[in-house]
Amino acid sequence: METKTKIINKMSTIKQFEDLEIWQFARVLAKEVNEMTHREKFYRDFSLKDQIKRSSGSVMDNIAEGFERDGNKEFHQFLSYSKDSFGETRSQLYRALDYNYISEKEFETFKNRCLILS
Repeated sequence: METKTKIINKMSTIKQFEDLEIWQFARVLAKEVNEMTHREKFYRDFSLKDQIKRSSGSVMDNIAEGFERDGNKEFHQFLSYSKDSFGETRSQLYRALDYNYISEKEFETFKNRCLILS
């Protein structure tokens, strides 16, 4: 595990949000959620499809917006918003599972990734 000093030193070299690993992982998750919503059953549920795409995309957007703000306090606030969006995405994954839009295995994979990232 990295020490706090190493993490801080690593952060000081990051010049743009695209360099943040958490943003990169959130981007991949949003892309995979989008692909999941293109399946026939899921695709017809316009409300859930739109909601889960927005919440998963909101994760990466809040990380980016917080990074561009002036200071750590605001960045931390936007990271908290991202965590909230992960929770919302997880809740929507439960509905997708309950509606048989995704398998139990897919649900567990997405849910666990959301938990790790949040």
